[in-house]
Amino acid sequence: MNAPLYNTAILRLAATAPFQQRLAAPMGTAEKRSPVCGSQVAVDVDVDDAGRVAAIGMAVRACALGQASASLMATHAVGRSLAELVAARDALAAWLAGERTAPPDGWPGLDLLTPALPHSARHPSIRLAFDAVADATRQAVTR
Repeated sequence: MNAPLYNTAILRLAATAPFQQRLAAPMGTAEKRSPVCGSQVAVDVDVDDAGRVAAIGMAVRACALGQASASLMATHAVGRSLAELVAARDALAAWLAGERTAPPDGWPGLDLLTPALPHSARHPSIRLAFDAVADATRQAVTR
């Protein structure tokens, strides 16, 4: 792959992440940290009566790839069920590990992270937001 690791699309996503404020009294919260690079993501969620994400807030302290991934996650997480979030998390991990040929279905834009595929040290940062939203949602639906 000859694509630059940090291209304009990734940098734009990183700079425009939605929901960059934590929720005041979330139903579920998860904080994740990558021991490889030190990136950190905290995700708060509220769920509706059907267990779908109704509100999300987050704090992201990560490289541009981690920020871009968090931006894509947050853009598409509202309205998703725990099962959908777990499936996306697992599919993202499989894609990054080379176990699938495409990023998770239903998460537009994740293909922009393709330049990071050969850089396994960057994968934990990319996975953080997806790990955190799944854990926060699990907490919210089981309380």
